[in-house]
Amino acid sequence: MAARWSDVDIEFAAFVEARQHRLLRSAYLVCGDHHLAEDLLQGALVKLALRWDRVREGDPEAFLRTVVYRDAISWWRRFRREDLRDAPPERPERADDVPGRLMFEAALRRLPPRQRAVLVLRYFDDLTEARTAEILGVTVGTVKSQASAGLRKLRELAPELGEMVGKG
Repeated sequence: MAARWSDVDIEFAAFVEARQHRLLRSAYLVCGDHHLAEDLLQGALVKLALRWDRVREGDPEAFLRTVVYRDAISWWRRFRREDLRDAPPERPERADDVPGRLMFEAALRRLPPRQRAVLVLRYFDDLTEARTAEILGVTVGTVKSQASAGLRKLRELAPELGEMVGKG
């Protein structure tokens, strides 16, 4: 028996309400811009709504994550700008002058898009290497190498965050 539209609408609304804040945080960490994160999530939710009948029995959250991360990469490819400077940006004199979270977000924004996406999926969203690879459409080896390179780069960009980023 096919579900009535109102039942589907209620089910979809409940799904979105339960997950939207966490997905918005993930989108923000991936793109580094609150407004773009909202746009990415909204676009992904529209795509999910159009496919709800087919996706709802599977893993709709995985569908959303895949759309958000792939759309973010598409956006970076279209609109990335080079940031050319005469000298590297100055670091704060003391790590406790700026909250750790803000330093982490600033360093994360300076990573290449693929490294940023891998780190957010692996360590913020706590996904496996295999699931991360599936969402990004890359191999598990690429996830491992991008995670390693991303963590190394984070340690270079913000050595004050040593404990937060990890030593390995």
